Amino acid sequence: MRATKVVVFGVLILSLAGCATLGRIGGGGGGFLGIGRVFGDGGASEQGLPFRASLNRGQDRRDFTVKVRAGGVGVPQARESARFPATRYCLETYGGSEIDWTINPATGDWAFSRDGQSMIFQGRCIAR
Repeated sequence: MRATKVVVFGVLILSLAGCATLGRIGGGGGGFLGIGRVFGDGGASEQGLPFRASLNRGQDRRDFTVKVRAGGVGVPQARESARFPATRYCLETYGGSEIDWTINPATGDWAFSRDGQSMIFQGRCIAR
């Protein structure tokens, strides 16, 4: 009976130690495999997204703009930072993540404008 308690206690200790190791695998802290870093709350580099982004609704609640403060970086990095708050907004407001982004006809990619060091993307939630 005593050997069983020792084995159970040992397994419990090793399990808890494993949890701490998994948090470090994800980039230091942030929970299991760093999920908190990916699904953080604001887009700052500490939460796993490259750049801080803020979303503003349009007059029609389905329309929005996302301003990404991304001085001197490429469009792909800024686009990923814009995608997160937009997807979250559409999911929470309309129950779906499908977004119709404004497209630049010349490139066939998301259109954006610049405001100093920021890029501004426009989109529309199309769920429901």
